[in-house]
Amino acid sequence: MENEFKPLDENSIPVTEKQIKIYSKRAIWGFSVFFTSIFGGVLLFQNLRDIGKKKEANLVLLFSIIFSVAIIYIVNIPEKPKSSLTLLCNMLGALILTEYFFQKYFPNQAEYEKKKIWKPFLISMAITIPIVLVMIYATSQEN
Repeated sequence: MENEFKPLDENSIPVTEKQIKIYSKRAIWGFSVFFTSIFGGVLLFQNLRDIGKKKEANLVLLFSIIFSVAIIYIVNIPEKPKSSLTLLCNMLGALILTEYFFQKYFPNQAEYEKKKIWKPFLISMAITIPIVLVMIYATSQEN
């Protein structure tokens, strides 16, 4: 009786892709470019966890952390770091996250509902603003 058919009770609703909400490709791109790829990676990580792909989610998060650390190192190699280099590197991270990882795991992205980005945006701002303020303060103390 291993393969016994169990009818759904009237209160249970099977979960379909349409009911699962994910952060859009555009949201991941924006967070990766304007914050860093680690922020976009966290959004993609959450998407993958929501659809039950925990191993893949951890891989994406690991990639985004390693990529962000590498970018911090690369951007700070020159004597006077340029913000345009940071933006270019963030765009590269966004490109990898959206065009490789997102496309690989969500080829049918139109079938999913989109999550609102307000909560991750506020969290990102709460993390980023203090870091920027500390960097401005540290720079003003050097001079």
